[in-house]
Amino acid sequence: MVKKSKILIIGSSGHAKVIIDILEKRDEYQILGLIDDFRSVGEETSGYRVLGKIEDIPSLFSKHPVLSVFIAIGDNWGRYNAVSKILSLLPSPNFPAAIHPSAQIGKGVVIGRGVAVMAGAVINPDAEIGEFAFINTKASAGHDVKMSAYSSLGPGVTVGGNTFIGEFTAVSIGASIKEKLKIGAHSIIGAGAVLMDDCPDKSIMYGIPARIVRKRSIGEKYI
Repeated sequence: MVKKSKILIIGSSGHAKVIIDILEKRDEYQILGLIDDFRSVGEETSGYRVLGKIEDIPSLFSKHPVLSVFIAIGDNWGRYNAVSKILSLLPSPNFPAAIHPSAQIGKGVVIGRGVAVMAGAVINPDAEIGEFAFINTKASAGHDVKMSAYSSLGPGVTVGGNTFIGEFTAVSIGASIKEKLKIGAHSIIGAGAVLMDDCPDKSIMYGIPARIVRKRSIGEKYI
C-alpha cells in the first residue's frame, strides 16, 4: 500500500468541512488534523481534532517532514492572512489544490496552488485560476476566464467567457456575470446580481442589473 503524505487543514468551520469531504473522496492525503487560532486543542470538526494554532505548525512539520497545508478559510482576506502567517514561519510549505472528483476541468485550464474547486463546479477551457482562489458548489467559470489570487465564486455563480476577476474579489451566491467584463480587485458582487458592466476596484455591486451600492475597504468583512 502506498504511504500517503499527511496534510494539515487550516480552519475548522463550515468551509473546512467541505475541504475535508474533498480530500477524503480523492484519498490522496492523510488528514493529520486541523489548525485554528480560535478553538481549543482537542475540539473536533468532521471527526478531525484541532491540533493547535498557526504558530504551532513548525513543531508539527518537524515531526512530519512531508506535511502539506490547505487553507480552508472562506473569507478571501482571512485566507491571505493565514497564508502570510504560515510563510513567515516556514520557508516553502506545499499548498496543494483540492478539486472535488465531480468537478469538470476543461482543456488548458491552469490551477494555482491552494485552490479549492467544489462539487459540481465547471471550469471551461483555457481558464486561469489564481492561487488560493476558490470555486464553490456548481459554480461555472467560462472559457478564458482569469480569476486572480484569493478571489472566489459562490455557489451557483455563472461567469461568462473572457472575464477577468481581480484579487480578493468575491462573486456571491447565484450571481451571473456577462462575458468579457473586468471586475476589479477587493470588490463584491452581491448574491443573485446580474453584472452587465465592468466593476471598479473596491466596489460593492448588487441588483438586476447590478449597480454600485458603495465603495469598500481592503480587508472589510463580507461573510
